[in-house]
Amino acid sequence: MEKKNEINGHAMPGSASTDQILEKSSQKSLREKLMEFLRKNLLVILTVSGVLVGVGLGMMVRSMNLTKAQMTYFAFPGEMLLRMLKMIILPLVVCSLVSGAASLDTRSLGKLGGIAVAYFLVTTLIASGIGVALAFIIKPGVGAGALNTNNLGLESVSSNKETTDSFLDLARNLFPANLVAAAFRSVPYGTETDGMNILGLVLFAMVFGVALRKLGDEGEELIRFFNAFNEATMVLVSWIMWYIPFGIMFLVGSKIVEMEDVVLLVTSLGKYIFASILGHVIHGGIVLPLIYFGLTRKNPFSFLSGLITPFTTAFATCSSSATLPSMIKCVEENNGVDKRISRFILPIGATVNMDGAAIFQCIAAVFIAQLNNTELNAGQIFTILVTATASSVGAAGIPAGGIITIAIILEAIGLPTNDLSLMLAVDWIVDRTTTVVNVEGDALGAGILHHINQLEMKKHQQEGELSEVQVEAVANVQAEEETSPLVTHQAKALEAMPEAIESVL
Repeated sequence: MEKKNEINGHAMPGSASTDQILEKSSQKSLREKLMEFLRKNLLVILTVSGVLVGVGLGMMVRSMNLTKAQMTYFAFPGEMLLRMLKMIILPLVVCSLVSGAASLDTRSLGKLGGIAVAYFLVTTLIASGIGVALAFIIKPGVGAGALNTNNLGLESVSSNKETTDSFLDLARNLFPANLVAAAFRSVPYGTETDGMNILGLVLFAMVFGVALRKLGDEGEELIRFFNAFNEATMVLVSWIMWYIPFGIMFLVGSKIVEMEDVVLLVTSLGKYIFASILGHVIHGGIVLPLIYFGLTRKNPFSFLSGLITPFTTAFATCSSSATLPSMIKCVEENNGVDKRISRFILPIGATVNMDGAAIFQCIAAVFIAQLNNTELNAGQIFTILVTATASSVGAAGIPAGGIITIAIILEAIGLPTNDLSLMLAVDWIVDRTTTVVNVEGDALGAGILHHINQLEMKKHQQEGELSEVQVEAVANVQAEEETSPLVTHQAKALEAMPEAIESVL
């Protein structure tokens, strides 16, 4: 029998030449697919490779016993990456929030904001609960009574701060006295210190965006300015992202070189490190994906697979704020999240949503209680949960930002803060998984809000189409009454009848 092939839907007699053409086209498509995959995921591959090479490089250089000056030179490319990412945070947060808040109408802004706040609070409370439960199951502080800061050669950290003052400072940060100063100063201990007051800037940018929308036509020009500024900032972000693999390599390598006696730290605080990382794995790998799946009925892991670059950046930099630029870019480009949603919710999440921090803060509080042989009652456990959830809102999105908030929790339950230096000693390990969970919570929150927004849009569209159909139906009925041939014929007949009767008479 003659072999037949189909080309463009037409059956053609088979021949050696046509078979070869088809084979070549299939081979080409496979090669093209591979090239397309590499082109799309080149940054991810380079970033992950950068981390792995950095670990190997750090291990090699560690044995060389570098001087302090040589260490600075070795860490320099990594330092440059952090400086670039921090440089872009201020314009990105302010412009994205102003344009995001201005692009949403007040009703949908209120609704989305309400859902976001509820999501952040619920996930942080769950994270705090996981932290406390794991601390009581694993008991990281039991048997570590002999451990103190002197054994590990650490300086003691103390805080003479009241819990009430901490929450008053949170309110002070929300309303900065000077917006320009808020770009480089915050209020963590009653006095202004260096560090961007991102909480105050977030609130101002949101309210300013809503105010611009209220202005109507007068505010349009300024909204366009912020939109253009935002787009230009995202172009800068795309350029910086190509430096990330190189910078990360030296950032990770320098951290490994700087490590003190790792074996002593891990053996002394191994159970605490294990409990914290296990809490992050449970919350980030099970709880958050389940919440996402429950609300959207979509595969959470296919959503997360598009965010490997931001997760790697979070792991290397230990900063939610520094991860924000690459997170916004990847969420929009790889997962198709609406720009208005991502640029509104992600800057808020980077400031307010700290699930990973809540887990390790709760474990740290229970660990220090066990270390001091203090039995915690139900009231103190409840205080830990509430304080960890509330204080994580004000935690700075910077490396070791959560350590300050542990002091608030310890003060709230009446425990000494001298042992905080133990947390600082291993913070560089725990803070990596903490930051990854923090940014994962933000990203999934953006995905959930995008899904809810799409459902709302579809609903409004269907309602609009239904009303249009009804209007058209009414119009058609009227038109038929006016132009129906039968009706016009009958009307003409009736008009003609009196004349006919008259003529007969």
